This record gives sequence, C-alpha cells and structure tokens, in this order.
Amino acid sequence: MTPRDVFALMREHWLANIPLSADLLTDDVVVEMPFAATGRPNRIEGRQRFMMFAEAGRAALPVHFDDCRNIVIHETTDPNVIIVEYELAGTVTTTGVSAAAPFIGVLKVRDGQIAHWREYQNTSAIAQALRQQ
Repeated sequence: MTPRDVFALMREHWLANIPLSADLLTDDVVVEMPFAATGRPNRIEGRQRFMMFAEAGRAALPVHFDDCRNIVIHETTDPNVIIVEYELAGTVTTTGVSAAAPFIGVLKVRDGQIAHWREYQNTSAIAQALRQQ
C-alpha cells in the first residue's frame, strides 16, 4: 500500500470511530505530536505502546468523528512519505456540540504499514470544543 492508501484507511477508521488496527503499524512505529496538550506525551515509540495510548485516549475523548474534510495531500521526494492537511469534524457526545479542528500530518509508510506519523494538532481548537461540554 502507498502512503495515500494508508491515509485512506486511517480516515476510514476515524470516521467509523474505531481504533487503528495494530496491523497498520510497524513494530517500531514512531508517533509524534509536537504540539500535544500539556500532560500528554509528544512522542510514542512502538506498536504496543501506541495502541495502549490510542485506546485509552479514545475511551476518554467524548467525541464522535463525523467528517474528515478539506484534505490536501502533498507528495514529497520520498515516495514513502506524504504530507497531509485535513480538518477533522466531530460532535461532542456529552453536549451535542459540533466542532472541527485543522491538522497537518507527515506520514511515512514502510511495507504498507505506518512507520512514522507526525501530527500537528490545533490543540486550542480541540480544547475550545471540549470546554463547551
């Protein structure tokens, strides 16, 4: 699978509101969130560690994702790497408030699996949406 194919699968998982499948990740995957909220990790190494983090995070996040829109994919000189701009929209399940936040991700794929995902999140937009609970 190409990086575009892998991102399409990531999007499908988000919109189905299910965690990423572990088989989409390399054993040595690195996930970085340089602008992570205070108290949250900004780097996670390894499939098992990331899966534990993601499962706990989704369980604690009262949001149902409704759309992943305004997607722009930029090719790089490395055929295994793309840069993706997108907006993730959802509904806060405790209040019914709808909100959206922009993201930028750098996705590196190895043998059809995510080897590195660096996501730049608009943490203030996310926090604002959650404060409306």
